[in-house]
Amino acid sequence: MLKHLIPSVAIVTLLAAPAAAQKPVSLAEAVTKTFTIEAIDHSARIVTLKGADNATTDVYCGPEVQRFNELKVGDKVTFKYYESIVSAIARPNAAANPPVTTGVTRSTGAPGATIAKQMKAVVTLEAIDPKVGSVTIKTDDGHKFSSKVQDPKNLEGYKVGDKVEVTYTQALAISVTPAK
Repeated sequence: MLKHLIPSVAIVTLLAAPAAAQKPVSLAEAVTKTFTIEAIDHSARIVTLKGADNATTDVYCGPEVQRFNELKVGDKVTFKYYESIVSAIARPNAAANPPVTTGVTRSTGAPGATIAKQMKAVVTLEAIDPKVGSVTIKTDDGHKFSSKVQDPKNLEGYKVGDKVEVTYTQALAISVTPAK
């Protein structure tokens, strides 16, 4: 629903230490954007948000936005978006974990919530470049993803063709600060 407001986040892929260690390594990056509520259409449940660049965007707030009536023109709405990838070597022929889990935690103070989504998959290492410190992974449906690795030493012990379990997490925290 609000994802189109958040710019893409640079994702850093990390590989765990070699198979003997089996300890996952993770990294999360956050992007924070703050908008001002310019207008509210209560009957259509549409909020018009204005960004720092003065561009406006209309956002539909469905029935899951339980505290919609508490929003006021002039309120500041802050979106904090997190993405991370965690990986570890999967056992041969291991079944993939459940692919998607989602959760919503509502704020108890000012209106807001955190929405988190986690996806898991067993992927194949397609390419490893230890000089650059990057990897390319391929999913079972043929999609490829390349990214740098925070510490190229984490690539030691891996080879092209290895199966790696990847857990990809996205979280969007939304908070509202009342207008002064």
